[in-house]
Amino acid sequence: MASLWRAATGMTDNATDYDGVEFWSNPERTGWLTKQGEYIKTWRRRWFVLKQGKLFWFKDSAVTRASRPRGVVPVATCLTVKGAEDILNKPNAFELSTRSDTMYFIADSEKEKEDWINSIGRSIVQHSRSVTDSEIIDYDNNSSKR
Repeated sequence: MASLWRAATGMTDNATDYDGVEFWSNPERTGWLTKQGEYIKTWRRRWFVLKQGKLFWFKDSAVTRASRPRGVVPVATCLTVKGAEDILNKPNAFELSTRSDTMYFIADSEKEKEDWINSIGRSIVQHSRSVTDSEIIDYDNNSSKR
């Protein structure tokens, strides 16, 4: 059942889903966050790595080439990242949402929460589909051509 859910949401344990991202080397951001479980809604402390548009999590902070992430979210599939203290009734909480799911996290401090929201937000913008020049309509030029 877990593999079906992961396949449906694009989150799988297959190493090819890392798209060659060397998560163990020069990440954009790393740190401990407490994450709510996907099925059993318990809270677990995990080490997170943000790199090249992917948010990976691990059981411990000793991440090497041989490490296998416990999960990965391609940030291009994310719609929003925002504070969630009022939803969870917990300080330093934030959420990351895709079309089909919302994940909840708790940072160790307000600053850590804001730093993660900013880093993930920048990554979403950088890795979401860009608008190409051919898709931009120049209304001024179109009206003057008539």
